[in-house]
Amino acid sequence: MSHEFETKARRTKSVFECTVPNSGRLACMRTLIAFALPLSLVFGASLPTAAPEQAGLSRDRLNRINVVMREHIDKGHLAGASGLIARNGKIVFKETWGDYKPDTIVRMYSMTKAVTGVAAMMLYEEGRFSLTDPLSKYLPEFSNMRVGHEGTDAAGKRIVYTVPVDHPITVRDLFRHTTGLDYAGPKDENGDPAYKKLEMLGGAPLVPFDLAEAVKRLATAPLNDEPGTKFRYGYSIDVLGRLVEVLSGETLDKFFEERIFRPLEMKDTAFFVPEDKWNRLAVLYTSKKGGGIERFTGSAQDSYKRKPALLLGGAGLVSTLDDYARFCQMLVNDGQLDGARILSRKSVELMHSDHLGNLPRAGVLADGYGFGLTFAVNPGPGKTATVGTAGEYYWGGAAGTGFWIDPQEHMVGVFLIQVLPPTGIPAGDQFKRMAYLSLE
Repeated sequence: MSHEFETKARRTKSVFECTVPNSGRLACMRTLIAFALPLSLVFGASLPTAAPEQAGLSRDRLNRINVVMREHIDKGHLAGASGLIARNGKIVFKETWGDYKPDTIVRMYSMTKAVTGVAAMMLYEEGRFSLTDPLSKYLPEFSNMRVGHEGTDAAGKRIVYTVPVDHPITVRDLFRHTTGLDYAGPKDENGDPAYKKLEMLGGAPLVPFDLAEAVKRLATAPLNDEPGTKFRYGYSIDVLGRLVEVLSGETLDKFFEERIFRPLEMKDTAFFVPEDKWNRLAVLYTSKKGGGIERFTGSAQDSYKRKPALLLGGAGLVSTLDDYARFCQMLVNDGQLDGARILSRKSVELMHSDHLGNLPRAGVLADGYGFGLTFAVNPGPGKTATVGTAGEYYWGGAAGTGFWIDPQEHMVGVFLIQVLPPTGIPAGDQFKRMAYLSLE
């Protein structure tokens, strides 16, 4: 627990421990309530805390995380970072380093995908779709898809052509990135990415059109692969977000707020940061050639201060350490938290089961890992060259954010930085590794 957090806790405790005669205790309780209400509004909901020893972790080993993260700050690798570890439903480690505070808001990028997956599974539980349904049943723009190919003619000149798909894209393909979509599209006759003409290049475009239009545009481009044959990371989860909109009749932001964020008390998680919270939005950095970081000068520095037209279910959310920890805790609790049931136990089990098997992978997915419904899945120690547990699942974001959920150890971890891309900065991997090596 950070020094700042402990200091605030002690101040709170001093108000709660009113030692006055019985006649004055009513006034004391009024003071307590007046204090506690604004405190809850400022800091939002947090999981309960416990000493590491009570949860089976070594305090001394956890402190090694502090040593490593302070080194990253001192050497200029990071300007700020924060990390949280919870076990058995209680926070056993929560620290901030450098510029970060416990309520710092960060751009979650691809950690948004897990939220979209949960939203879709909520509709699955309501019988709105089956995983084996063709996507075109709900999004008819995907009815006549084609796969892009490259070849050479008799003279050896490069040619580009397309062929009809053998199998339709299924809803399950969206969850597990086997649609044939990526973030660029196959190359066209000029050697340019197919999505460039569609204004959909790069994964998080700033465009004036909404998700419905974006998905229609993506459906006009050829696929990279035959659906269901290869893991290829890209816009699949954004299309899944559009499916949520179509089946629910609500925009993605409203569905998230009403069905996930409000029940889980995720008060700082949204598709943009309102003006009264701008002072809490983390500065976005970029890696410099030769080492170190510098302030990012692209549009993403300030774009999250306004509600976007395009609500990206694969990359659009901002959140905080406590908020995302509550989301993860809901999953490790088999779909519920503090009386709010978001998913059934069997839905969560389905989500963190491997759905790839022996299908080939194209980039992003760590060596040895399987993939479930929006999560990478650990098949067990010795198969991934990382410390962990069989059945542990995780994902991360483009600026170095990351989380993992371990059902067997009943442990979750969340780590936040903002370096785009976090090339050569191993802080997230170190955080997770040292957390696991703190288990007694």
